[in-house]
Amino acid sequence: MRGVVIGAVSAVAVLGVGAAVAVPEAQQWYEGRHEQTSSYATGSKAKDDRPSVPRWLPDDASAVEYAMRTTGGQRLLKATLPGGRLPGSCTALNRSEAPAPEIKASWFPSGVATKAHSRCGTYYLALDGHTLYAWQTNEDWVKDNSQNNR
Repeated sequence: MRGVVIGAVSAVAVLGVGAAVAVPEAQQWYEGRHEQTSSYATGSKAKDDRPSVPRWLPDDASAVEYAMRTTGGQRLLKATLPGGRLPGSCTALNRSEAPAPEIKASWFPSGVATKAHSRCGTYYLALDGHTLYAWQTNEDWVKDNSQNNR
């Protein structure tokens, strides 16, 4: 009888440890399975490879990092802009109007929404020297797509 109890307790302990390891791994996989990240040498190459990269990104932008969720319109973009100038189609933005990005990437800083100063299309932008940080929310993407499909 004692052996059965020890066996049962051991089995429960093994299952508990397995669950403690497997559940967080499964959750991380589940949450990230619809996210894609890409790197490009130039803005031109990024736009050639992915139609979802914004067309306003200068062709001569360099060190382009791009992340997207395939199940919605959440996007992140980081690029080095020649001369540190935004494209002419961008408009000024009141910083309090910028929502936080809805996805994460190791190369995209947290708290960047507080530094947003412009919009280009559906993207919010922050510029740090020559480095552009841009993000798009799902809500803005849905609004833009529903307006364009009328």
